[in-house]
Amino acid sequence: MPNFRRAFVPGGTFFFTVVTFNRQRFLTQLESRNILHEVINEVKRKYPFKIDSWVLLPEHLHCIWSLPEGDSDFSKRWGLIKAWFSKRTKGFLYKDEWMTNSKRKYRESTIWQRRFWEHMVRDEDDFNKHMNYVHFNPVKHGLVKSVNDWPYSTFHRCVRDGLYPPDWGGDDSSNTNDTNFGE
Repeated sequence: MPNFRRAFVPGGTFFFTVVTFNRQRFLTQLESRNILHEVINEVKRKYPFKIDSWVLLPEHLHCIWSLPEGDSDFSKRWGLIKAWFSKRTKGFLYKDEWMTNSKRKYRESTIWQRRFWEHMVRDEDDFNKHMNYVHFNPVKHGLVKSVNDWPYSTFHRCVRDGLYPPDWGGDDSSNTNDTNFGE
């Protein structure tokens, strides 16, 4: 079995991709969103972190977190988020046939893929590229024509904070610096 290594940098900033088991499309359902929001807030109270950006798509999510100084344990946070979400959604997600009949290769839960993808953000340029990637992702996947049209994203907060103009990432995607990292 491969030896997966993660970058543990206290106080670091990290880009993540987290995917549902078999890429099942339930994350943007109202009940899933509400439970995920509650769970994230509970984990943040116990193990603080800052969400710099976030996008929720039907079968995966991307985000950038900054950890507190002296803390590098993002794996614990993701473990709790995934476990608590799984426990709270069993009542409505396990009604679907794909949840109850899934193969459990490598003892994966039937809600999340076993692992997540992480990248340590190296500098301001890297941060900006990943912010753009997070926010442009719904357009990349053909879910909307403009970033502003996707409701499940921190893009709208970033516009209010003056980080992006409201028309950023529309039909003219030349201003997105889009690459394929994180997939």
